[in-house]
Amino acid sequence: MIDDDLAEIMRAAETGDPQARDRLFAALYSELRGMARRELRQNMTMTLTPTTLLHETFLNMSQRGSLIFRDRTQFMAYAGRAMRGLIVDYLRRRQAHKRGSKFEITSLPTELPYAEEDPEVAEMVELSDALETLAKVDARLAECVDLKLFCGLSFSEIAELRNVSERTVQREWDKARLLLNRLICDEDDQALPPNEA
Repeated sequence: MIDDDLAEIMRAAETGDPQARDRLFAALYSELRGMARRELRQNMTMTLTPTTLLHETFLNMSQRGSLIFRDRTQFMAYAGRAMRGLIVDYLRRRQAHKRGSKFEITSLPTELPYAEEDPEVAEMVELSDALETLAKVDARLAECVDLKLFCGLSFSEIAELRNVSERTVQREWDKARLLLNRLICDEDDQALPPNEA
């Protein structure tokens, strides 16, 4: 779909057209499906299909009352965040199920061994939490990470979408990575008992 048609749909959404978001989702369906495929490829332990993830993302976004997207970049970044949130929720539920959340707790004299948390789940949750914190500090950097990591866009594609140089996007990416690393390390340090920190 050409950008003029996309811009028209976005303007319609801003003026309150209830079907505009649906049309926007439909217009970008193939790109969003590719994004879902990439996400699931990175999380091989998931049993979701790209179609399921994409439709869950659509339902999640359509339930939000007044989302307005200035441009395609903002829409794709938001869709990436919505997919990431759904994946993290899925992984957390699956991890809780592995730990026995579906079973009734009874008092037994014997202690059961603690089930180890799946490292892949822990990494995804850590990254998601750090990205949420980064979004509060600098939304533009968080959007850059969403576009690069979750939407699978190249630096040149992000630069084109934002009308900036590729070098600017590279600098934002580098800064975002440093901040995310610091946020994740700080979180790990806080999780340690005082004598191990």
